[in-house]
Amino acid sequence: MNNKVIIAFVVVLAVGIVGYLLTAGGNSKTPVETKEVMNQNEVTNSMEEVTMTNKTIVDVAQEAGNFKTLVAAAQAAGLVETLQSEGPFTVFAPTDAAFAALPAGTVEDLLKPENKEKLVSILTYHVVPGKVMSTDVVNLTSAKTVQGSDIAIKVESGTVMIDAAKVVTPDIEASNGVIHVIDSVIMPK
Repeated sequence: MNNKVIIAFVVVLAVGIVGYLLTAGGNSKTPVETKEVMNQNEVTNSMEEVTMTNKTIVDVAQEAGNFKTLVAAAQAAGLVETLQSEGPFTVFAPTDAAFAALPAGTVEDLLKPENKEKLVSILTYHVVPGKVMSTDVVNLTSAKTVQGSDIAIKVESGTVMIDAAKVVTPDIEASNGVIHVIDSVIMPK
């Protein structure tokens, strides 16, 4: 082979390697795409699908930007440190829109220090011990929450329901568990 052919081959190989690395090379630990989820006739920008090997549930929720109310409630309830611990936890996470759909004044009232016990009860009702992925959830009819009560789980027309809430985005992994985004706030019975 002459030098021009060798140099051309090396350049093509280098460009191919750089292109492979820039497109993540199939590595599932990099952002893949942003999904859009239909939620009651509105399109909401959901979280990037990322395998969060070094980010806790709280980190993932904060970075997503559509869980500000949930994070503020967890802070007011004193649960942030727990949700940053080793876990694992499964969190059925209502979006800001889900909290906004509650009757006027509900969130503000729950965030008051005198209502901390009720807030803790509601938030821990959204958490199941262990890492329960969607493939596991669809085989369950209920699950015991950290709060102590059971949540009802069913699949209706291909949609997973947690009590009366729809799972709109499943399997958002974090270092200490998984988040399943739900379209409404569920209340303990």
